[in-house]
Amino acid sequence: MKKLFDAIFNKSQPNSKPHPTPATTPYELIGGEAATRRLANRFYDIMSTAPEAAELYAIHPLPLDMIRQKFFEFLSGWLGGPSLFEEKYGHPRLRMRHMPFAVDQQMRDQWMFCMDKALAEVVEDKLLRQGLSHSLAQLASHMINRQK
Repeated sequence: MKKLFDAIFNKSQPNSKPHPTPATTPYELIGGEAATRRLANRFYDIMSTAPEAAELYAIHPLPLDMIRQKFFEFLSGWLGGPSLFEEKYGHPRLRMRHMPFAVDQQMRDQWMFCMDKALAEVVEDKLLRQGLSHSLAQLASHMINRQK
Protein backbone atom coordinates (compact mmCIF):
# COMPACT_ATOMS: atom_id res chain seq x y z
CA MET A 1 0.00 0.00 0.00
CA LYS A 2 2.87 2.42 0.76
CA LYS A 3 4.19 2.08 -2.80
CA LEU A 4 0.74 2.71 -4.25
CA PHE A 5 0.24 5.67 -1.91
CA ASP A 6 3.59 7.15 -2.99
CA ALA A 7 2.66 6.79 -6.65
CA ILE A 8 -0.75 8.35 -6.17
CA PHE A 9 0.41 11.29 -4.11
CA ASN A 10 3.70 11.74 -5.96
CA LYS A 11 5.89 11.15 -2.90
CA SER A 12 9.36 9.61 -2.84
CA GLN A 13 9.44 9.42 -6.62
CA PRO A 14 12.49 11.38 -7.82
CA ASN A 15 11.59 11.08 -11.50
CA SER A 16 7.82 11.15 -11.14
CA LYS A 17 5.58 13.27 -13.30
CA PRO A 18 3.64 16.15 -11.69
CA HIS A 19 0.36 14.33 -12.38
CA PRO A 20 0.95 10.59 -12.04
CA THR A 21 -1.53 8.21 -13.62
CA PRO A 22 -1.38 5.14 -11.39
CA ALA A 23 -3.26 2.01 -12.35
CA THR A 24 -5.53 2.45 -9.33
CA THR A 25 -6.73 5.97 -8.54
CA PRO A 26 -7.86 7.32 -5.16
CA TYR A 27 -11.36 7.39 -6.68
CA GLU A 28 -11.22 3.62 -7.11
CA LEU A 29 -9.50 3.04 -3.78
CA ILE A 30 -12.19 4.80 -1.77
CA GLY A 31 -14.99 2.98 -3.55
CA GLY A 32 -15.77 4.82 -6.78
CA GLU A 33 -18.88 6.83 -7.44
CA ALA A 34 -20.85 5.70 -4.38
CA ALA A 35 -18.07 6.53 -1.92
CA THR A 36 -17.27 9.83 -3.64
CA ARG A 37 -20.94 10.86 -3.42
CA ARG A 38 -21.00 9.76 0.24
CA LEU A 39 -17.90 11.88 0.92
CA ALA A 40 -19.44 14.98 -0.68
CA ASN A 41 -22.74 14.50 1.14
CA ARG A 42 -21.14 13.80 4.52
CA PHE A 43 -19.02 16.93 4.13
CA TYR A 44 -22.15 19.07 3.73
CA ASP A 45 -24.07 17.15 6.41
CA ILE A 46 -21.28 17.89 8.87
CA MET A 47 -20.96 21.51 7.75
CA SER A 48 -24.69 22.10 8.20
CA THR A 49 -24.82 20.69 11.73
CA ALA A 50 -21.43 21.30 13.37
CA PRO A 51 -21.15 24.45 15.49
CA GLU A 52 -17.44 24.44 14.57
CA ALA A 53 -18.43 25.23 10.96
CA ALA A 54 -21.20 27.76 11.55
CA GLU A 55 -19.51 30.64 9.71
CA LEU A 56 -18.67 28.41 6.76
CA TYR A 57 -22.24 27.13 6.56
CA ALA A 58 -23.59 30.69 6.70
CA ILE A 59 -21.93 31.68 3.41
CA HIS A 60 -23.45 28.79 1.44
CA PRO A 61 -26.65 29.24 -0.56
CA LEU A 62 -29.57 27.10 0.56
CA PRO A 63 -30.76 24.56 -0.22
CA LEU A 64 -27.46 22.71 -0.54
CA ASP A 65 -28.68 20.27 -3.22
CA MET A 66 -26.95 21.91 -6.18
CA ILE A 67 -23.68 22.57 -4.37
CA ARG A 68 -23.61 18.97 -3.09
CA GLN A 69 -23.89 17.76 -6.67
CA LYS A 70 -21.20 20.15 -7.93
CA PHE A 71 -18.87 19.12 -5.12
CA PHE A 72 -19.42 15.44 -5.91
CA GLU A 73 -18.65 16.17 -9.57
CA PHE A 74 -15.50 18.07 -8.64
CA LEU A 75 -14.31 15.35 -6.25
CA SER A 76 -14.94 12.70 -8.88
CA GLY A 77 -12.38 14.24 -11.23
CA TRP A 78 -10.02 15.39 -8.48
CA LEU A 79 -9.80 11.84 -7.13
CA GLY A 80 -9.04 10.42 -10.57
CA GLY A 81 -12.51 9.32 -11.58
CA PRO A 82 -14.74 10.72 -14.32
CA SER A 83 -14.19 14.46 -14.94
CA LEU A 84 -17.85 15.30 -14.40
CA PHE A 85 -17.33 18.89 -13.27
CA GLU A 86 -15.06 19.78 -16.18
CA GLU A 87 -17.46 18.19 -18.67
CA LYS A 88 -20.29 20.43 -17.43
CA TYR A 89 -18.56 23.63 -16.35
CA GLY A 90 -15.04 23.62 -17.76
CA HIS A 91 -11.86 23.90 -15.72
CA PRO A 92 -12.67 24.20 -11.99
CA ARG A 93 -10.61 27.41 -11.50
CA LEU A 94 -11.27 27.02 -7.82
CA ARG A 95 -9.46 30.09 -6.60
CA MET A 96 -11.26 32.31 -9.12
CA ARG A 97 -14.63 30.76 -8.27
CA HIS A 98 -14.05 31.42 -4.57
CA MET A 99 -12.91 35.05 -4.95
CA PRO A 100 -16.38 36.52 -4.29
CA PHE A 101 -16.26 34.92 -0.83
CA ALA A 102 -14.04 36.04 2.03
CA VAL A 103 -11.93 32.94 2.57
CA ASP A 104 -9.56 33.44 5.48
CA GLN A 105 -7.64 31.00 7.68
CA GLN A 106 -10.70 30.46 9.87
CA MET A 107 -12.87 29.51 6.87
CA ARG A 108 -10.13 27.22 5.59
CA ASP A 109 -9.88 25.55 9.00
CA GLN A 110 -13.65 25.10 9.21
CA TRP A 111 -13.65 23.56 5.74
CA MET A 112 -10.88 21.15 6.75
CA PHE A 113 -12.71 20.30 9.98
CA CYS A 114 -15.71 19.15 7.92
CA MET A 115 -13.57 17.40 5.32
CA ASP A 116 -11.47 15.51 7.87
CA LYS A 117 -14.63 14.32 9.65
CA ALA A 118 -16.14 13.19 6.33
CA LEU A 119 -12.90 11.46 5.28
CA ALA A 120 -12.79 9.63 8.62
CA GLU A 121 -16.28 8.26 7.97
CA VAL A 122 -15.87 7.37 4.29
CA VAL A 123 -12.22 6.41 3.69
CA GLU A 124 -11.31 3.26 5.59
CA ASP A 125 -7.59 3.08 4.80
CA LYS A 126 -5.70 5.32 7.24
CA LEU A 127 -2.75 6.03 4.93
CA LEU A 128 -5.02 6.94 2.02
CA ARG A 129 -7.18 9.10 4.31
CA GLN A 130 -4.08 10.95 5.57
CA GLY A 131 -2.81 11.50 2.04
CA LEU A 132 -6.16 12.82 0.86
CA SER A 133 -6.40 15.10 3.89
CA HIS A 134 -2.91 16.46 3.25
CA SER A 135 -3.66 17.15 -0.43
CA LEU A 136 -7.03 18.71 0.35
CA ALA A 137 -5.44 20.88 3.06
CA GLN A 138 -3.05 22.27 0.45
CA LEU A 139 -5.97 22.95 -1.86
CA ALA A 140 -7.94 24.61 0.97
CA SER A 141 -4.97 26.80 1.88
CA HIS A 142 -4.72 27.91 -1.75
CA MET A 143 -8.30 29.23 -1.52
CA ILE A 144 -7.39 31.78 1.18
CA ASN A 145 -7.97 35.20 -0.34
CA ARG A 146 -8.33 37.42 2.73
CA GLN A 147 -6.28 38.07 5.83
CA LYS A 148 -8.08 38.72 9.08
